[in-house]
Amino acid sequence: MFKPNFKYTDKIVGDLTQIAAARELVLNSPFIPKWAVSLRREAIIRSAHSSTAIEGNRLSLEQVSDLAQGREIMAARKDRQEVLNYLKVLQSIYKLTDGKKISEKDILKIHKMVTKDTLEKPSDCGVYRNRYVIVGNRLTGEVFFRPPSNKDVPKLMKALITWLNSFGAKALDPIIEAGIAHYEFVRIHPFIDGNGRTARVLATLILYLRGFDTKQFFCLDDYYDSDRPAYYRVLQGVNQNTLDITKWLEYFVEGVKVSIVAVRERIIRLSSERLRKAKKGQIALTERQMKIVEKIIQNEKITIGEVSKEFGITRQAALKEINKLIDLKVAKLKGKGRGAFYVLV
Repeated sequence: MFKPNFKYTDKIVGDLTQIAAARELVLNSPFIPKWAVSLRREAIIRSAHSSTAIEGNRLSLEQVSDLAQGREIMAARKDRQEVLNYLKVLQSIYKLTDGKKISEKDILKIHKMVTKDTLEKPSDCGVYRNRYVIVGNRLTGEVFFRPPSNKDVPKLMKALITWLNSFGAKALDPIIEAGIAHYEFVRIHPFIDGNGRTARVLATLILYLRGFDTKQFFCLDDYYDSDRPAYYRVLQGVNQNTLDITKWLEYFVEGVKVSIVAVRERIIRLSSERLRKAKKGQIALTERQMKIVEKIIQNEKITIGEVSKEFGITRQAALKEINKLIDLKVAKLKGKGRGAFYVLV
């Protein structure tokens, strides 16, 4: 029977408190529901870029964004396929399980989706490893971690899945449950390859099923990618005799906090006090309108010519977009003639 070994520290409790406050602000932002589509797409793109980059994928964020929009890019086939796979998994997170429970079948399906057309042996996709693997530096030969034997993988995975669906797991904060699942999955290392990406999808899925990030606003992988050595150092720093994962959970919870605070800060910049207190309540803006608002905030003003140039549209179309913001009492005109510009209300 799997039973995680950890304790709540002041750091974990403090970060969870900050996460709850930031999440509340994000989910009650006045700039929804139309902006929700933009936030979700951006988070998925950043997650796909970061999670694959951690494991050596060479595509830039811009290239990942192009792929997400169906554009062709010049890149190695494997790099391209890894990103397309990860994008597909995150875009279909709502149908990765039949309900609130996570089954072994779901885990195998996720791995198959993540590794499709990228492994040397296609038969390794979606099945537990039948050859022993080690975690280490291929160039130097240094071994960082030796996972359990092949024969132990099925029973260890069964124990983890049973725990994930237990009352004890559901009694925990969703972030703690996700962090525990992330570590234990990586420790078991059930597949030949793709374990890290599958573990990160599993953590994201748990947060989705538990109602923490049902709108997929938060990119949880940027934090790990920003300092990959630290990510691996904390994972590998767990004592394999005690399996006390307190330090790992401190790191994991902090990563969630950093992600959510980043979204919150963006929303604060875009939401004036007047808008948040407006009697109209929520103000729905399109993605282009949100970008116009961001440009105004950055430069304190914007002209029709600048809108036209920024989005590659005619001056007439640019004026139409600005007029919509004026109608919503988000922006207003300043000056006259050629000197005219627009600011936030």
